[in-house]
Amino acid sequence: MKLLTATASPYARKIRVLLRETGMIDRVEEVEIATSPIASTADALSGNPMGKIPSLLRDDGPAIYDSRVISRYLDDLGTCNLYPDHALYEILTLEATADAIMDATVGMVYETRLRPENQQSTEWLNAQWGKADRAISAINSRWMSHLNGPLNAAQIATSCALGYLDLRHDARGWRNGNEALSKWQAEFSTRMSMQATAPQ
Repeated sequence: MKLLTATASPYARKIRVLLRETGMIDRVEEVEIATSPIASTADALSGNPMGKIPSLLRDDGPAIYDSRVISRYLDDLGTCNLYPDHALYEILTLEATADAIMDATVGMVYETRLRPENQQSTEWLNAQWGKADRAISAINSRWMSHLNGPLNAAQIATSCALGYLDLRHDARGWRNGNEALSKWQAEFSTRMSMQATAPQ
């Protein structure tokens, strides 16, 4: 199998971390591609008609895409138990919250990098950050118990989302008022899988 990926993508990083944490790294070839949300490349389109990454090119079926779909597929394939039945819907909800942080903050980057400066909307940027900020606060106040214990998919997603904030939005100071989550992220970031996939 081949994973179409990009180093800076937090969505792709989720899968790259999963592969390392579960010992499946030798079963999937990571293929770094370059693409753009306004000009999808042929490589990106080969895995996903929307041109988004990551996508997983399988040997025995069509490509699958969306990081949550790929994560569930690989979890099933490797019987990794990253979505344990006893907390399935909580883990799925927390993973969705982490992905929503990515959605909002990746969108902010697109706004400032892909639109001419005179067309950029400060109001829209602030609204997107407001969404991310509320999600971060919710994790800090409601979900910390689910970030502890055996490794699960929500932990991976949350750490990758926060890592993206450090990469692209560090000046926003997400740690302020979120001390429990900040401490957790500092510890989780030391995992070998996180170190090996950290964007440069």
